[in-house]
Amino acid sequence: MNPSTAAKQSPSLRSVFNEDAAAYDAIRPGYPPLLIEEILSFSQMLANGSILEIGCGTGQASLPFAQRGYAMLCIDIGEDLLKVARQKLLAFPGVAFWHGAFEHWPMQPDTFDLFLSATAFHWVPRAVGYPRAAAALKPGGTLAIFSNEHPRQGRFFEEVQAVYARYGTNKPENASSNQLDLSDKIRELAEYIDSTRLFTPVGVRTYPWQKTYTTAEYIALLNTYSDHRSMEPDRREGLYTGIAQLIDQRFDGQVTKEYLAVLYLAKKL
Repeated sequence: MNPSTAAKQSPSLRSVFNEDAAAYDAIRPGYPPLLIEEILSFSQMLANGSILEIGCGTGQASLPFAQRGYAMLCIDIGEDLLKVARQKLLAFPGVAFWHGAFEHWPMQPDTFDLFLSATAFHWVPRAVGYPRAAAALKPGGTLAIFSNEHPRQGRFFEEVQAVYARYGTNKPENASSNQLDLSDKIRELAEYIDSTRLFTPVGVRTYPWQKTYTTAEYIALLNTYSDHRSMEPDRREGLYTGIAQLIDQRFDGQVTKEYLAVLYLAKKL
């Protein structure tokens, strides 16, 4: 199932992040500073440049751009997520917010220098999202789509498969059961963006990094994933208990998780 299909079939999953905005903000991983610097270098943003961000959530990816003084319009469907983002970005008067889906946002054509979306744009149907992104950008403006992918390397991620299978799922973390190989997934999205003929050829940058979680932190992280939160409560709690026991008994109470931040960059034609 591709992301655009998932967005159409599971609208409730798209809004589930709003259920516990504070927990989401506390535990979800950010992005490597080099990724942010690459966006700024590629876009050649001027001091008076303007940014449109889709799916800003609690403002994790918004903050480094706001700190540089750019005017931003940040859009999200989660009212509670936006409350956290507004508080986080209170010191930056150039940052504004709009509550709703990007598909329904009143278009401001040829307005923005940079279009951002961080681990969120897969929820927007592609046939709608990319044309609207291009329409909102000034000629020559920059498209920057990025996300943290999950290579699932290492002994823990091999052993945890048995716990997921015990509770009737073979979908660890937020993965689709028919997920493409990660390299194929990256290539497929780049090719799709190129196929729209709205942008210059897409450049892809990758940034491997890792983060170590305690047992409690790792369970809290899992509980921010839409497919985990949408499980039946009893089955979800059983799954979390089994994973916690595995981490405590086999991995000394901590897991080092591998991430691959992937950045897609292009200019509006």
